[in-house]
Amino acid sequence: MISDRVEREALEEEVLAPWGARSSQSRGRLYPEARHSRRVEFQRDCDRIVNSKCFRRLEYKTQVFVNGTQDHYRTRLTHTMEMTQVARTLARALQANEDLAAAISLAHDIGHSPFGHAGEHALDALMKDHGGFEHNLQSLRWVEILEEDYPEFNGLNLTWELRAGLRKHVSHLPGAELDGHPIGPWQMLEGQIADVADDIAYQAHDAEDGLEAGLIRLEHLQQLELWMRAEERVRSLYPSCPAKRLPSACIRMLFTLQVEDVLAYAGERLERWNLQSPWDVLRAEERLVDFSPDFRNQLEPYRSFLFEHMYQHPDVASDSDRAVALMTRLFDHYLDHPEDLGQKAQARLEREGLERTVCDYVAGCTDRFALEECTRYGLDS
Repeated sequence: MISDRVEREALEEEVLAPWGARSSQSRGRLYPEARHSRRVEFQRDCDRIVNSKCFRRLEYKTQVFVNGTQDHYRTRLTHTMEMTQVARTLARALQANEDLAAAISLAHDIGHSPFGHAGEHALDALMKDHGGFEHNLQSLRWVEILEEDYPEFNGLNLTWELRAGLRKHVSHLPGAELDGHPIGPWQMLEGQIADVADDIAYQAHDAEDGLEAGLIRLEHLQQLELWMRAEERVRSLYPSCPAKRLPSACIRMLFTLQVEDVLAYAGERLERWNLQSPWDVLRAEERLVDFSPDFRNQLEPYRSFLFEHMYQHPDVASDSDRAVALMTRLFDHYLDHPEDLGQKAQARLEREGLERTVCDYVAGCTDRFALEECTRYGLDS
């Protein structure tokens, strides 16, 4: 038997806790649309994001290492995919809406500039007199304004709940609203899940990339309490684990330890409060989905180690600095020659202004395209 949307909505009622967002109770889309016969609303959001150009470009955008330097390093796309799987795991266990948690995760980085956080900081500096640049805000611009594939509206016309979930950077501000509805002080549970899933994913997989790149060594990680805890669990489960497979096994165990801690801590907090709706989560007296204080104490030295030995490593910084310098030249070139922008970008010049249009265009570039454009205009000589 082929199920339809109504049956899927009924299934949500059966499996979701009171705090889980229901597709049938969505506050809708900015531009009203008829509901689909088969797909529930948050599933449609997932599909729209995955099929968007801004999502596909994540394949060629830097996570830590400049894209193209090695086939196995994470990109923005693979990070997003790993994060989304973690979010689905957390959402299912906490009886929240998997589709909504996944949709927020899939969309959270689509506004990222080329060349990772170094590129983001450079664009923010270039735009300091014109509103700045922040990748969370840029993700909203793509899903609400810049994507132009639908006949009746700009953007992807996503649900209110997803758009609210992408506003984590403002949800804590007093009186924060979206379309007249409050979005804080805490996010809906699915937004909190996506936020912590982002941390879980990069805190595990970045170490694996650092080991493969030779920037960090196993014996250094083995001095950290969190890694020792993961390795102890691995050795107890797999006493004959070959030495060459130990690092990968420990990385997977880092995922497991983080997920276990978040679920245990969130479970305690959800039991503590009498939550009768998703909106009660927004008004709760504390954040509900997070790492426990004890686990955070183990995370901090580990994260500090990654920052010192990976993110701030001279080799990583040198590659990023060279790429960002070229991106800056490209930004200035487009300011001087807006005729070299793409046709859709040129059509936005009058409405958005020169600087914001150029910023949107450069932020949308993949690492590869930005470097190719620099070569095309002789900016890399």
